[in-house]
Amino acid sequence: MTNSQKVSNILEALKALYPEALCALQYEKDYELMIAVRLSAQCTDARVNLVTPGLFAAYPTLQSFAEADVSDVERLIHSCGFYRHKARDIVLACQMLLSDFGGRVPDTMEELLRLPGVGRKTANLLLGDIYGQEGYVCDTHCIRICGKLGLTSGKDPVKVEMQLRQVIPPEESSDFCHRIVLHGRAVCTARSPKCSQCTLAPFCDAFTGKLA
Repeated sequence: MTNSQKVSNILEALKALYPEALCALQYEKDYELMIAVRLSAQCTDARVNLVTPGLFAAYPTLQSFAEADVSDVERLIHSCGFYRHKARDIVLACQMLLSDFGGRVPDTMEELLRLPGVGRKTANLLLGDIYGQEGYVCDTHCIRICGKLGLTSGKDPVKVEMQLRQVIPPEESSDFCHRIVLHGRAVCTARSPKCSQCTLAPFCDAFTGKLA
């Protein structure tokens, strides 16, 4: 099996398992996704989805977030952890959306990285989910599972992203990353992977013994 055949088989298997490659974070407006992703750092998506309804109700517009008292935002997002840094970044990012980007989430990596609290992982997710562009979201699930599959090596998110760009077609990238997260939660869990139930097992270097 060539590497391209292996990648194709992995992509098709994931599509069959998870036809709807949806982001687990709940949002209605583009900037709300930006905020939800910031809250998800070192926090579960499930917890974020419990917090954001109240947060978005308290600040129903981008303008209201930009004018928010950071301490009030801290109170509302306290359970997400690292709430001081996150609250500050959220307010500053919303201010920048208004002052520098006409009130819209920008559509380039370079512009997104200017926003407080937005790194490459967040920028890739926003590009993929909002604009349908290529988006290589290298979170812990992606890094762990792609390493097991032999698609990437190492744990540095930027290096893993660059490796994935060499093997996963751009048009498949965003959905692929969402499906990998779903698979990491349902089957290939970090503590007790269900290898005997995994349809990716035939293509997994960790399972087949190809990884040293």
